[in-house]
Amino acid sequence: MSARLEAGVQVTGGFWLLLLWFLFANGWQLLAAVLLAAAVHEGGHYLVLRLLGAEVIAVRISVFGAEMQVRGRLSYGGDLAATLAGPGANLLSGCLLAAMGGPWLVFAGAHLVLGCFNLLPIRPLDGGRALAAAVRWTAGPDAGEWAARWIGGAAAAALAAGVFFLMWRSGGSLWLLPAAIGLIAASAGEVRGKRSFL
Repeated sequence: MSARLEAGVQVTGGFWLLLLWFLFANGWQLLAAVLLAAAVHEGGHYLVLRLLGAEVIAVRISVFGAEMQVRGRLSYGGDLAATLAGPGANLLSGCLLAAMGGPWLVFAGAHLVLGCFNLLPIRPLDGGRALAAAVRWTAGPDAGEWAARWIGGAAAAALAAGVFFLMWRSGGSLWLLPAAIGLIAASAGEVRGKRSFL
C-alpha cells in the first residue's frame, strides 16, 4: 500500500525491463508461473483490504511488485494484516501445489520463492512494510520508521553483497544483476530517507 499514487494503474519502465530480462533468462513457462504467483499475491492483499472495508483507488506496478493506494486509513493491525496477506496467499498456495506434486512443483516453487522473498524486511517489500507496521503498533510511529529504515537498509545492503558474491562464484552470471541493483537502490533509499521505486 502506498500514500501517493495517481488514480488508475501505472506500470514503470523498470517493471517492463525486468519482465524482458526474466523472459530472456528463464523462458516463458517459468515467467507464466511467476506472473500467476504474483497475481495470487496481489489478490491476497486486495481481498484483505476489501474485507477491512478499504477501497483500492490506484495501483503502481514496479520491479518490487504492485503498490495499492487505498482511500482512508487502516489501523496498524489492519495495515499489518493487509501487508502479510500477499505473502500468506503465496505460501498457502505453494504448500497446496507442492502437495499435488508432479507438474505443479514449478508453480509451487514460484509461489514459495515469491512469498519468502516478499517477507524480507526491506521496503518496499511486504516484510519491510510489515516490520514498520508491527513496530508502529507496539512502539509508535517514530520507532516504526526507524526500524524500517535502518533494519531494512542494513538487510538490503547485506543481501546485495550476497547477490554479488553469488554472481562472482557462479562465474559472472548476470541473471542475479536486477536483484542486486534493486537491493542497492532500496538500501540507498532507506539511508537517504527516500524510497524510489524502479
